[in-house]
Amino acid sequence: MAAGFALRCLYRARPALRCAPVELPWAPRRGHRLSPADDELYQRTHISLLQHESPHAMYIDSYNSRGFTVNGNRVFGPCALFPHSVLQWNVGSHQDITEESFSLFWMLEPRIEIVVVGTGDRTERLQSHVLRAMRERGIAVEVQDTPNACATFNFLCHEGRVTGAALIPPPGGTSLISLGQATE
Repeated sequence: MAAGFALRCLYRARPALRCAPVELPWAPRRGHRLSPADDELYQRTHISLLQHESPHAMYIDSYNSRGFTVNGNRVFGPCALFPHSVLQWNVGSHQDITEESFSLFWMLEPRIEIVVVGTGDRTERLQSHVLRAMRERGIAVEVQDTPNACATFNFLCHEGRVTGAALIPPPGGTSLISLGQATE
């Protein structure tokens, strides 16, 4: 603001620095219609999409004590979900989660922003050195019970975040629980 004021004062003080007004051969009138000769306004614009929005984003449909249904496909046992793939995860319980079992999340591309961990029917604490290792690699970890972890993963994917999930099926009956039913 001060610079604008100084320039305005300089402009008023030195008339020799001012540019002479430009004389136009014709002045546009209010009723002037643009024509293709008014080139800048009629140039065509081309848009190139670098990446189309993926219609096959990961979505957890349901879960039970045996596994998960992801995009209509059954996955048995613990699984690791990535933005465009699902892998079996070789853990039995939250006590088996180590730095090595999380190594997939920092080795694969695209780089994962946040990993949602589902520890079964209850939220369990993970070992502090495992959480520290993930934080050092720039990956946030959210530990929840599996039903809430599934819902959180779906929400983050819907937002377009680069999200991973490490899910352990909750123990109990074999009834199929749809996420639509779980939220009601």
